[in-house]
Amino acid sequence: MTVVSMTASVPLEQQISTLETQFARMYELSNQTPDIAYDERIDDLNKLQHALKKHYDGIVTALSQDYGHRSETDSLMADILPCFQTLHYTKRKLKRWMKPSRRSAGLLLAPAKVDVHYQALGVVGIIVPWNFPITLSLIPMITALAAGNRVMIKMSEFTPLTNQAVRTLLTDALLDDKVCVVDGDVAVATAFTKLPFDHLLFTGSTDVGKKVMEAASANLTPVTLELGGKSPVIVTPDVDMTLAAERVVFGKNLNSGQICVAPDYAFVHEDKLDEFVEALRVQWQKAYPKGLQSDDRTAIINDRQFSRLTDIIKETEQRGLTVIPLADPAVLPTQRKLALHLVVNPPADSSIMQQEIFGPLLPIITYKDVHDVVHTLHHQPRPLALYLMSFDKTFIQHVIRHTHSGSIAVNDTIMQVAVDDAPFGGVGASGMGHYHGIEGFRTFSHAKTVFQRGKFNPGKLFAPPYGKWWQKIALKLFLR
Repeated sequence: MTVVSMTASVPLEQQISTLETQFARMYELSNQTPDIAYDERIDDLNKLQHALKKHYDGIVTALSQDYGHRSETDSLMADILPCFQTLHYTKRKLKRWMKPSRRSAGLLLAPAKVDVHYQALGVVGIIVPWNFPITLSLIPMITALAAGNRVMIKMSEFTPLTNQAVRTLLTDALLDDKVCVVDGDVAVATAFTKLPFDHLLFTGSTDVGKKVMEAASANLTPVTLELGGKSPVIVTPDVDMTLAAERVVFGKNLNSGQICVAPDYAFVHEDKLDEFVEALRVQWQKAYPKGLQSDDRTAIINDRQFSRLTDIIKETEQRGLTVIPLADPAVLPTQRKLALHLVVNPPADSSIMQQEIFGPLLPIITYKDVHDVVHTLHHQPRPLALYLMSFDKTFIQHVIRHTHSGSIAVNDTIMQVAVDDAPFGGVGASGMGHYHGIEGFRTFSHAKTVFQRGKFNPGKLFAPPYGKWWQKIALKLFLR
């Protein structure tokens, strides 16, 4: 595993030169070995799995140090376990994925053999955010390696200790000629997006995603953008409020809400508002009996994000809105910890409704008719996830058919991302493209059609000069 370490003491021009040199090396290695055999791919995944078993304790420690405090279980459940699951799943499916897909040539082109071969693209770039730096680097890397590619990973500058732990992991996995880890700030990240990758995967905000796509377009680099947006929860009157609150509290508080598929705001019937709020309070206090002093409560990643969230709280209070913190104390500034704060019926122009929250703040919007909620969502940017708490089968199907989102979870939150055998991705403002499962393998592969004929060539019957009787009959047969 090759490391490109970008430090503030190194001039930017030198950092970019090093980055370009490393890309050139990876590109040359890819050209030298454009087809990596199945056995070698499996061997690489086995070595990575062995190294992950050895080093995940150190990774969990590094994550907590980068955050100031991160729940050990948050890290194990959301950053480490998914990587093991992806490794097991990918190794089990890879031989079938690599097998050429037989297609039909059709009567017009018969006799002929047609197959689609899935070929490695070459060098794949992965840009990783700070919120889940292990899952969001290793899972796409695993899939890209399984597809036979080389990989360059740009880690976040906000997780330096975790980045070092990833280097240690990959060095021990002996992936010297297949993976390169890059450090650096925004300037380095910008240079990274301008490299002529064969595919570029970015996870982050919609605004930055637009810039990534613009930079990649100069090289016609295809992109997968995993963005975010405001993922809504619809709570229908038929569902038990305790059940709904339990599922929402889990999804909203994993990693203290610092997750792109976290429930961003909730729609609740006006007659159920008080019951829902009380159920949320009970469930939150059950999850964190020591309040913000609980070891299970993850801190906000840094001062910048903490200030952004507390500024939103201040703005909502200054506007006279109802803000309900679910713990006392609700804020621990020295530890950058926040309890879940509920905000009732904030106006559409407020900050909490205009930006993706990415933290433990939950607006609750009341409604009279749940079908009005679906109509409202038609006029909102399409989210990465939509959550529906309901046991009304007719309404569930109505929401599935009449809304757009990257995914839907019914009577749960965020768990749809953990499904190995289904694609993960956004739509519209929440992203484009997919990975996970066979869709991920195909994202990082080129589907190459191979058309083969034997000695007999019926195609010559349709060669010029035109107007022969059999050509006329054939055209009449097929032009209908």
